[in-house]
Amino acid sequence: MIDFVGKRKIFIVISLILVVASLISIFTIGFNYGVEFLGGSEIILKVNAEVSESDVRQLIKDLAPEFENARITKIKSVDDPKGISKFSIVVSPKDENGELKVYTGEEKSVLSQKIVEAFKNNNYTAEVIGFNETSGYAAQEIKNLTWKAIVFTLLALLIYITLRFQFVFGVGAVVALIHDVVITLGFYSFFNYELNVAAVAAILTLIGYSLNDTIVVYDRIRENLRRSRGSTIETLVNNSINQVIKRTINTSLTTFIVIFILLLFSGNSIKPFAFGMTIGTIVGTYSSLYIASPIVIRWIKK
Repeated sequence: MIDFVGKRKIFIVISLILVVASLISIFTIGFNYGVEFLGGSEIILKVNAEVSESDVRQLIKDLAPEFENARITKIKSVDDPKGISKFSIVVSPKDENGELKVYTGEEKSVLSQKIVEAFKNNNYTAEVIGFNETSGYAAQEIKNLTWKAIVFTLLALLIYITLRFQFVFGVGAVVALIHDVVITLGFYSFFNYELNVAAVAAILTLIGYSLNDTIVVYDRIRENLRRSRGSTIETLVNNSINQVIKRTINTSLTTFIVIFILLLFSGNSIKPFAFGMTIGTIVGTYSSLYIASPIVIRWIKK
């Protein structure tokens, strides 16, 4: 039998270090927001040659003022043939008042033609295959609604678990979920992974995944509380975790393998989701064992 409860203080310290490091990274480095949260225009460019981000920047930087600071990312799809390069070019055009503006249909056409000609003049064949835009107001609205969605989800879960178990179990589960979300966001910040709609989907999926693990442990603790009246709470919780550990490891390992393979081989549009779930699977499993349960122990003892 593994002594999960006996080593809980060590793992709580590890968690505190990870949470503090994540918060420092979030508030100092910040996030690499996607165009959905920043606002601006995303141009999807296809070049019939193997070129790099620096090559693309060199060719387009003089086409318009906003291209000097464009964020250029090479994107890859599984079915892309060899010798083809695709890029996401994110720009934030400003009007005469310095406010973020949206390109008109005519401006899009002229700009696309300029890009194609710039590559043609350097013996490359290029094509603008996408031109997506998000206004500054829409970006701010999406950002605000995203954080509200996460907060309201956690509150709803607190109410649900309180009704199904007890308030202490709800608090333990929500603290564990906040722990998971903060650390996962910290990894996004530290590794400069794009935080976009796909990443938000990963965070919300992680909340559901981690909660499922926690509920399984809590359910067994509740059953054993009814049966084992003479045992200490530490022994009872430790026995409960050991009874479900095989199921937890099997679920977490199979999920991790699938998500990690997706992270390695998926295109750039899927990678933010796969990255969040890869980190979240590890952190969520860990928190169900070492964060959610110790809170229950401390509260019940008091």
